[in-house]
Amino acid sequence: MTAERLAQDEKSDLRVENCLDAAVEYLRSLQHEDGWWKGDLATNVTMDAEDLMLRRFLGVATAQTDAETARWIRSQQRDDGTWATFPGGPGDLSTTVEAWVALRMAGDDPAEPHLAKAAEFVRSAGGVEKARVFTHLWLALFGLWEWDDCPDLPPELIFLPGWAPLNVYNWACWARQTIVPLTIVSALRPVRPVDFGIDQLRAGTPAARKAPPWSLDGGFQLLDVVLNAYTRWGPRGPLGGIRRLAMRRSVEWIVARQEADGGWGGIQPPWVYSLIALHLMGYATDHPVMAAGLRGLEGFTVHADTVGGPVRWLEACQSPVWDTGLVVGALLDAGVAPDDKAVLKATDWLLDEQIDAPGDWQVRRPTLTTGGWAFEFANDGYPDTDDTAEIVLALRRVVHPEPQVLRAALDDAVEWTAGMQSADGGWGAFDADNTDTTPLRLPFCDFGAVIDPPSADVTAHVVEMLAAEGKTGTDECRRGVRWLLDSQESDGSWFGRWGTNHVYGTGAVVPALIAAGTSADDPVIRCAVRWLADHQNPDGGWGEDLRSYVDPSWIGRGDSTPSQTAWALLALVAADERDETVRRGIGYLVDTQRPDGGWDEHRYTGTGFPGDFYIGYHLYRLVFPIWALGRYLGRDRPHHEGAVSR
Repeated sequence: MTAERLAQDEKSDLRVENCLDAAVEYLRSLQHEDGWWKGDLATNVTMDAEDLMLRRFLGVATAQTDAETARWIRSQQRDDGTWATFPGGPGDLSTTVEAWVALRMAGDDPAEPHLAKAAEFVRSAGGVEKARVFTHLWLALFGLWEWDDCPDLPPELIFLPGWAPLNVYNWACWARQTIVPLTIVSALRPVRPVDFGIDQLRAGTPAARKAPPWSLDGGFQLLDVVLNAYTRWGPRGPLGGIRRLAMRRSVEWIVARQEADGGWGGIQPPWVYSLIALHLMGYATDHPVMAAGLRGLEGFTVHADTVGGPVRWLEACQSPVWDTGLVVGALLDAGVAPDDKAVLKATDWLLDEQIDAPGDWQVRRPTLTTGGWAFEFANDGYPDTDDTAEIVLALRRVVHPEPQVLRAALDDAVEWTAGMQSADGGWGAFDADNTDTTPLRLPFCDFGAVIDPPSADVTAHVVEMLAAEGKTGTDECRRGVRWLLDSQESDGSWFGRWGTNHVYGTGAVVPALIAAGTSADDPVIRCAVRWLADHQNPDGGWGEDLRSYVDPSWIGRGDSTPSQTAWALLALVAADERDETVRRGIGYLVDTQRPDGGWDEHRYTGTGFPGDFYIGYHLYRLVFPIWALGRYLGRDRPHHEGAVSR
């Protein structure tokens, strides 16, 4: 290597060092005094439209909340009159319908250009008739849609035993907590009329063709007709008693799962539907359960002042435990001392957040000891394997003043996570063996993931954690590695369930396989490296548009983002790549850094429901670049083995 090239490399490395140091200082400044980190979590305006409609339905709306919510919804409308589910995405029919209805409730005139434009889009996209089931349910609450035209959800589902198809534990945790309250709403069919109609949104589109009656889909459609009639005419005699008992049992189920912050599952859908269901069953808005739920929603509300006036928008969920675990890992990889004051404060906060309470996951794993972490501040009923794996990976490297306490917590977490392995060898996020696809065939299920099968990104994080804990020889780790090898796509990438998308999946799996003992020269790794190199953008970064979940032509394609660039770099550095591809990726991060040490990220890179619901994690743009830069510079190596390793 020439002296000139050496000098260039030294200058480049100095820029990377300075970039990383600035990012770390900025990240440090964001720590809460209690020890945690949390970035805002952005989604789309259905959260805000439904919040406005919820308050109208419960009778707790005020002129101020309506005005601030409506101002926010208007600010998110695009020039073509639509609202999308992610920045830069196409206009979404159901989101636009719900935004239009919410603005009408807030007093906007349908003749105003912004609503007229929105209505024109809705009609051109097939009309309100083509909107999703959830949208139709919200419209039915206000007499804008017929309950008979909504799929029926019988509350008697609560009686189905765990071995029966369609029992509530065959649904993903987020879906079951939504389904149970909706069965009450579906049975009671409330209508609280508003003073406007939605004829402007109708296109006269005929109903979709029914599936053949002898098919499974057709059978469920016929069953839905029967159940609708049953609900419409009202169960009589003993059947009426059974329905009333089912509704009471469902109420007990709902109340038992209310979290300390007043919410359900730490996410918006079960939260709002639980409030509606309980209200319909006689719970006044000042009842302690309802009051706690409404107060909790305020904790998920972001207030801001804009040029047009104050606005309020709702986070679909919050991610402080996840964010804090990721931050600790990133700081340690950036060379921050494992006994650093900020690291220790975060560690103590995380230890206090470890869950020792029971949860629905015990239906499938009744003898397993608790010990995981959840995503949110208060979600003790639903720890998840993804959070737990990442937190173990971070905390096992901390030099704590009470190492025995830390080690005991990690041992419990590792045991719980390993025990949540599904029969096929992979890991889902919240439940084990939540793989029955029967719920997907119901007429109700036209939106979002409703089961929680193993995914490559979650399985990779668990495998990496087991490897770090010295458990590569265990049956759990070997089966997890086999699951990952079997799930590699033909192009060399992996599908990303909780992050966008193949860049995220590949960025998670390659480091995990390397940690578990796969050689960087293995064809599996080489194929993944080639895929990443082939999908690098001309600016040196990586990006993948969220449309890749529904349109394969977008796989690996999209505007470069800091978080996705970092995911690709984490995989390449793990595979011992130090070539021009990596240098250009590092250069992208250095060149796009803001003066304050952070990065801008205008695209969403988080996934709620593939194909339907997406998330902008405001800390991803900072945490993952720090992680990638630290590993590129080798700052993780002095403490890589950890202070509490066996």
